[in-house]
Amino acid sequence: MIPTTRSLLLLLITAPIMALGVWIPFMEWVAWGYALFILAMMYMDWRLAGDIKQFELTRHHDTKLSLGAENPIRVSLRNRSRRGTSFTVRDEAPEQFVIETRTMNGQVAGRSEWSHIYHVRPLRRGDYQFGDLSLRWLGPLGLIIRQAKVDAKEPVKVYPNLLDVRRYDLLLKRNRLQEMGLRTTRQFGEGTEFERLREYLPDDEYRRINWKATARKNFPVTTEYQTERSQQVIAVLDTGRMMQSPVADIAKLDYVVNAVLLLTYVATGKGDRVGMMSFADDVQHYLGPRQGRGQFYRMLELLYAVEPQPVEPDYRKALAYLAVKQRRRALVVVFTDLTGGASLNSLVGQMSMLARNSLPLLVTISDPDVVAASQIKPGDSLGVYQRAAAGQLLDERRVILDSLRQRGVLTLDVPANQLSMSVINRYLELKGKMQL
Repeated sequence: MIPTTRSLLLLLITAPIMALGVWIPFMEWVAWGYALFILAMMYMDWRLAGDIKQFELTRHHDTKLSLGAENPIRVSLRNRSRRGTSFTVRDEAPEQFVIETRTMNGQVAGRSEWSHIYHVRPLRRGDYQFGDLSLRWLGPLGLIIRQAKVDAKEPVKVYPNLLDVRRYDLLLKRNRLQEMGLRTTRQFGEGTEFERLREYLPDDEYRRINWKATARKNFPVTTEYQTERSQQVIAVLDTGRMMQSPVADIAKLDYVVNAVLLLTYVATGKGDRVGMMSFADDVQHYLGPRQGRGQFYRMLELLYAVEPQPVEPDYRKALAYLAVKQRRRALVVVFTDLTGGASLNSLVGQMSMLARNSLPLLVTISDPDVVAASQIKPGDSLGVYQRAAAGQLLDERRVILDSLRQRGVLTLDVPANQLSMSVINRYLELKGKMQL
């Protein structure tokens, strides 16, 4: 039982009444009687407030939370009694999550229900656990606050960002993908798979005229084609030590994992075969390219288990392994970091060899701290050194990217918060131009 401010103020009135006993003898007895009366009213309020059994307190959320996203958590309170009350709920969400609030205040009428949604943002994949729910509610007289704890312990898994996948699905059905930052790159008239018949236009090629349909319609009809399906896309993830470095509290590898998951969903939805490989100093996982949503769920479980390693990546061993496993032409999207290291020369050579039989795309996350350090106005010797070091890192990065482009390797260097959409847009662009 917790006394409220009202009950404490009422009890404090006892002091001046008792002080009057110096001049009026019986006022001391009045003070004791008054104090006992207030205490009795507090006890009555405690009894009238009832126990936790009159409430049903529950927590609702997805069984799989999404990494780096604002995941909604709904807390509901059902009041079974006839009397309404004011209350405070505290949820014991995992300490590793970024949480907007842990306590929620509200009022609930008799025989009714209250609910509130707050959000948590996990910063790492893995297994976590929610704790109990604590409830404090006010007595009907406003003199005491009762409190109790509801057993609500439950495990929860943090997966790559499934919320972006759901959002993509929803916007695709509404034909509003531009709201997500995706560009429509589908190009009629290209490719070799039949799309539709339409009336001939002056800019159409003569070889696209469908003469049978023209004879039936008595006016020129053109055949439109769409980009071929069932092409192959391989995501290659570097899990070496530099991919552990954080950007805005989230590791670079986790941004990559989110991007690969969305790429898998989009590509399998367009009929392409998608596969994945992760590596550090050795190949860790390999999943051959397949079609369908079943492949998406296999990729989801594999990406959930990918962890960074405190070692230098071995590009030669990884891409040589991929060359043995993947002999058909494919779009090979290599996610890595370009922050120094002797292995970068090996990366350039291996990516150049990959360009002979496939279409390689190197994707790297730009570091906002390095960019900011290269632009500061130094005020001391330390600032001069930091600016020079940052400028050198950016110059080395440009040299590597330029060298790759000259060897026929596509590159994509974007900030972490733009990674997923940039990768999807590049994939759609390449598919629309039939470069896969």
